[in-house]
Amino acid sequence: MGYQSATQVNSTKVLMLRLFKESIRPYFLWIILALGCMAIVAAATAASAWLMKPVINEVFFEKNKALLWIISLAVFFTFTIKGIANYGQAVLMSYVGQRIITDTQHRLYSHLLGLEISFFNNIQTGNLISRFTIDINMMRTAVSNALTGFGKDFLSLIGLVGVMFWQDWQLGLIAFIVFPIAVIPIVRIGKRMRAVTVNTQVEMGQFTTLLQQTFQGVRVVKSYGMEGYEKNRVKEIAERIFSLVFRSARIRSLASPIMESLGGVAITMVIAYGGHQVITENLDAGSFFSFITALLLAYEPMKRLANLNASLQEGLAGAQRLFEILDRSTYVEETKNPKKLNVDGGEINFQNVGFSYDANTITLSDINLLVPAGKTVALVGASGAGKSTILDLIPRFYDTNKGSILIDGTNIKLATIKSLRKSMALVSQEIILFDDTIEANIAYGQTNAPKEKIIEAAKNAGAHNFINNMPLGYDTLVGERGMKISGGQRQRIAIARAMLKNAPILLLDEATSSLDTESERFVQNALKKLMVGRTTLVIAHRLSTVIDADLIYVIDQGRILESGTHAQLIKKNGTYKDLYALQFSQRNKKSN
Repeated sequence: MGYQSATQVNSTKVLMLRLFKESIRPYFLWIILALGCMAIVAAATAASAWLMKPVINEVFFEKNKALLWIISLAVFFTFTIKGIANYGQAVLMSYVGQRIITDTQHRLYSHLLGLEISFFNNIQTGNLISRFTIDINMMRTAVSNALTGFGKDFLSLIGLVGVMFWQDWQLGLIAFIVFPIAVIPIVRIGKRMRAVTVNTQVEMGQFTTLLQQTFQGVRVVKSYGMEGYEKNRVKEIAERIFSLVFRSARIRSLASPIMESLGGVAITMVIAYGGHQVITENLDAGSFFSFITALLLAYEPMKRLANLNASLQEGLAGAQRLFEILDRSTYVEETKNPKKLNVDGGEINFQNVGFSYDANTITLSDINLLVPAGKTVALVGASGAGKSTILDLIPRFYDTNKGSILIDGTNIKLATIKSLRKSMALVSQEIILFDDTIEANIAYGQTNAPKEKIIEAAKNAGAHNFINNMPLGYDTLVGERGMKISGGQRQRIAIARAMLKNAPILLLDEATSSLDTESERFVQNALKKLMVGRTTLVIAHRLSTVIDADLIYVIDQGRILESGTHAQLIKKNGTYKDLYALQFSQRNKKSN
């Protein structure tokens, strides 16, 4: 997890330019207004230092009563204007910062939904969530701090330095001759901060993932007595985060002794030389006190600017991690002029299809497979044979490496992804319900469906009765991942969702394998209704559920071994008959 700052591809300059182009430029007018407010703050700060000269010379030494009230009112108006301008820049920068967060979150989420399924299989969920929370917030902080620092603090510093050189240019040179020395260590501190911050954000992503996994799998944790193990895992990662955060605090704090020491040297030299000039009457007391006031006022923005690089590098670490995701292009892309897919019969034809998840393993090889329009075709075989991969290629969750897939004679790569996926409904073994009402879950993808159509779909799926028996009926919340209802109920809601979609092509991925006998009976009856008049591809673990299929393909190690009806495959005395005999004997043992 080490971070090589010496060879960083995403340099500070590159990242800042990209942040400006993609996130800051849309709000450039707001930033200009904020900078205008900052300029007023800077001018008012410089004016307050300059006013010390007439306060000392005219009021305290000359005792000029006429100027007393004028100077007093000038000081009052100076501070009032500074306060109003400070409020204005704070509100404007807060707006810009929050807009950047919102826009970036929306952009990141939209981009992620366009990526292929394999991306989500290869990255931790907590890692992704941390990009939306920690990384984006740190990026906003970097933008806000950078603009405010280089705006208000830098402009204030320029104004105060101008006052100092106006009062005495020799004192000005003495005061600032030591500060360029601080640049080198401050830059090094910033690089170290970025390295630590990247590692901290990676650990936070892993921490979020671990918490999510243990909370979702709490039944398994408790049933296997693994509470102690999980506590230790959380403790270890929490300790690593503590170590990184504490290291970050130590690195950030290094800027303070550097600036304090150099500031002390500068002020000591100014007091010694300036005091000598006042004593020898080469400098009036008012000018000297005005200079000292300006120097002391300049000291705070100078310290903030010194710390700015550390804050900036923290935010750029977040921006770097965000851009890594945003720069990732999907492998599933539409052609330049895709056409809307109009499904008539729904025939699916695989022609010499090959596919690999990576360069080292061939998942599918020379798949030639036909699903006739309006017919039911089943894929059977051992786990890992490639059945689910074949199914996932049809809605283009992945793209083939070789060959083509046709629907009603149209290559699916030439169709719009939206029209392709609209033409099919998917019901899988792992049912995903969202933490919403039963009605909303059935209508997912058909949000404008009338209530009577939703109820009709539920009835056809055998779900209407159990839904009505619930206290809130169709308004019942199913909980996270639908955990407030049973597996069979979740399955029937998913089938109702597919029925409401009314797509001509139906994809069933082991839709009943995890159900008990009674639930399976309900679901099988619902599926039979759903399959009527549709082109259906079924992946089945229990061969008894696909005996009536119009055609069965036996898949093994990414190849088609056999095909035919149930009766034809039994007669062949091949792999299918062996699988069927094995399951039949196991079922007889269970029944005995």
